[in-house]
Amino acid sequence: MSARPAAGGGRWVDVAPERLARWLENFTGRHGPWTAEGLLLTAEDGATAELAAPPGSPETEDLDELRRAAGESRRIGLLLARKGAVAVGVADGPKLVVSKVDTHYVQGRTAAGGWSQQRFARRRNNQAKAAAADGAGIAARLLLPEVRTLSALVTGGDHTAVDTILAAAPLQPLAALRSDRFLEVPEPRKTVLEDAIAQARAVRILVKDPT
Repeated sequence: MSARPAAGGGRWVDVAPERLARWLENFTGRHGPWTAEGLLLTAEDGATAELAAPPGSPETEDLDELRRAAGESRRIGLLLARKGAVAVGVADGPKLVVSKVDTHYVQGRTAAGGWSQQRFARRRNNQAKAAAADGAGIAARLLLPEVRTLSALVTGGDHTAVDTILAAAPLQPLAALRSDRFLEVPEPRKTVLEDAIAQARAVRILVKDPT
């Protein structure tokens, strides 16, 4: 389980589906009995918890249905990209069953000006385009053959890098499966891809303590 501050107050908590029942028990223990209005829980002391189903899980406003559906095994695609690195995989439940990681050199930004700055920017842009094209190729090879079996595509890393990869015309069937959940991850590596599965499977909860 992980937690991080939420914009507008409160904190986001990611809870593995198999630990959701225990988390709800602990929420009761800390804040008292709660009532549910859809997926918004309001505890006796005023604390609230608003639950969001994992990517690929059926849309529901019923807590019991969410608890049941969240625990079902699903196949999800993963696409992580940042600068020149890309990691692509398929997760079947908590297990990574297909994966590929690739890295391209993309120059960092420079403070130089004038003609050198422009030439540097063009070179950097070309390197980024080449990295995105290779990332799209990897996604096509690994994910397109699986597209009919995937419940969702979960992305993460850098928004621009991911958007550029998914803009490739052959990947439109994958783009149509893209979840709203975007994972904050460091430069993609095999271990980062494996760790991302837990974030992609989690029930995401916005917790606000009593004022």
